[in-house]
Amino acid sequence: MSSDVVDLDEKFDLFTDVWSPRLVARLNDYEVKLVKVQGDFVWHTHDDTDELFLVIDGTLTIQLRDRDVTVRPGQLFVVPRGVEHCPRADGEVKVLLLEPAGVVNTGDAGGDLTATVQPI
Repeated sequence: MSSDVVDLDEKFDLFTDVWSPRLVARLNDYEVKLVKVQGDFVWHTHDDTDELFLVIDGTLTIQLRDRDVTVRPGQLFVVPRGVEHCPRADGEVKVLLLEPAGVVNTGDAGGDLTATVQPI
């Protein structure tokens, strides 16, 4: 990874697929990822780590078993480790994720939406 300024708009313009995170920076043992989301994801848990969602554009709903959390542009939400959740979006939403390196996007659920993080 370089030490250059990262232009998030430019990076988001480089891909169109949803639920497929792209690596844009590393911070110690953490990865900064961009992802476009639309529709429903899969219910899953990350047993060993928290997960930070920072919405850049659009409105993201993070479903928890006891409530729904709405996250708008400029807002972030941290899903604590071990909490089952399911992100969803009615339209396209651009999200920045901050997670430890190697975290699998589908957590313990696996399945068709499991994605290998690609650098951009």
